[in-house]
Amino acid sequence: MRVTNKIMQNNTLYNINQNKVLQDQLQTQITTRKKVNKPSEDPVVAIRALRLRSNLNQVSQYYERNIPDAQQWLNLTEVSIDSTVGVISGMIDECRRGSKGSLTTEDRNVILDSLKQLRGEVYATGDADYAGRTIFTGYRTDMKLTFQGNETKSYSITEQLNNLNVDSFTYINTGNLRTLNETNYDSATISSEQDITSSQVFRIRLAYDKLESGTVPVINRTIGYDTDGNPTQVSLLTPTVSSQSATPDPYRVAGDPSCADYDPDAVIFIPETGEILLGENAYNTVMALAPEEEITITYEKANWLTGDLRPEHYFACESDGIEYNKSYLTEEGKNSKQVISYDVGFNQQIEINTTADEIFKPGIGREVDELINLLEKLGEIDTVVKKLESMQGNVAYTQSQVNEKLDTAKKAQAYLEDTIQKSFEKGITSFQNHLESANSALTAVGNRSLRLELVENRLNAQKMSFEQLTSENEDADLEDLAVRLKSANLTYDAALAATGKMLNTSLLNYI
Repeated sequence: MRVTNKIMQNNTLYNINQNKVLQDQLQTQITTRKKVNKPSEDPVVAIRALRLRSNLNQVSQYYERNIPDAQQWLNLTEVSIDSTVGVISGMIDECRRGSKGSLTTEDRNVILDSLKQLRGEVYATGDADYAGRTIFTGYRTDMKLTFQGNETKSYSITEQLNNLNVDSFTYINTGNLRTLNETNYDSATISSEQDITSSQVFRIRLAYDKLESGTVPVINRTIGYDTDGNPTQVSLLTPTVSSQSATPDPYRVAGDPSCADYDPDAVIFIPETGEILLGENAYNTVMALAPEEEITITYEKANWLTGDLRPEHYFACESDGIEYNKSYLTEEGKNSKQVISYDVGFNQQIEINTTADEIFKPGIGREVDELINLLEKLGEIDTVVKKLESMQGNVAYTQSQVNEKLDTAKKAQAYLEDTIQKSFEKGITSFQNHLESANSALTAVGNRSLRLELVENRLNAQKMSFEQLTSENEDADLEDLAVRLKSANLTYDAALAATGKMLNTSLLNYI
């Protein structure tokens, strides 16, 4: 086969161009520091790069975004719970001080002021938010835990209780003694010593006070659930509505056998205090139930004060035609919790939220309010005692009447002091239970933070591993490329020189 100059020229130009293509490829790899810039250059590397990049992006999302977000949420939760632990611990300290046998009026006033301060603070930390999301309100992160101002909004609230929620307290009947002054000290309407009585009263204390008096609470017993999980209920008790200051005294009607109007079957709803008083027979009816049997009480509340807990975060309730937490009444949803979880790894989630009912229980505020009311009531009696003592020996007053009323006031004072001491002793136990709940929640948050830290460490290792694999798969070896590019340049220059010398010679040079 005859090889002509044209064939040689074409082959030479093709080979030189291929060498130039190699130079361009090597130069591009050095510039981009990547082995391939188009999938067609190496499909295996390209496919592996897509997989590794996808995994690296997922790990980076978890490590750089989800985990720091979850950590911030948990850290804020821990700080808030720790603050609440401090407040409840302060309440326990005040209860210990109040349980001492000998306290002066000044001592009690100090305790009263401290309790009021702690009462105002106990739910404040429950409104803490992270990036505009309230952290203790479950799925309703756009809603604060408490009312931010005085508000009128009607709610129908259903509390789910059992007979363990029935308690007793000592009621001191002071009659009209607290209204005594210099002008009416000798009036027949002012209580005498025998009118001052102490009685044990059974009750169910609801989560709220200042309830609507026009609606009688519905008290039902859950006896089972239908096939859809909805409760089957029967009426348990039918209360009557009374007032805290009604005549006859509802507390004596329900709990004082010496009262002429005593009724052992009494079931009395006191809207002002949010209490349902139980006579002895009614109490026995409730206590005959098994502890696991559910009692539901539905009542109305419309007037709310700043700092009141919003019922949407605790109970099945209805307002303005909107039903909240209806699932709580079903068999499946009775013990349900609004869990917020973050994806922190491949098929791995971690619970980050703590719900208000674990820490900010309505009973905390109710128990403090009761202690405050007792101290204020005793403070009024102390004032009456001092006023009567100042009237002794003054000829302007009938001394027999003054002495009689003074004995009456001192009897009421002694009863209240004893009751307050026992209430503070009981409060120590109650607040310690609340403190244990808060500490348990704090421990749970700490455990989640520890688990999150372990996940973070593992993801950091995975991220470094994927970055290394991605680099090994995609990144070019610059030293090797530099050597190869230098070799290609030398080859290209040599090819040009050889081609120039060769193509200058033709057949005519030999003729």
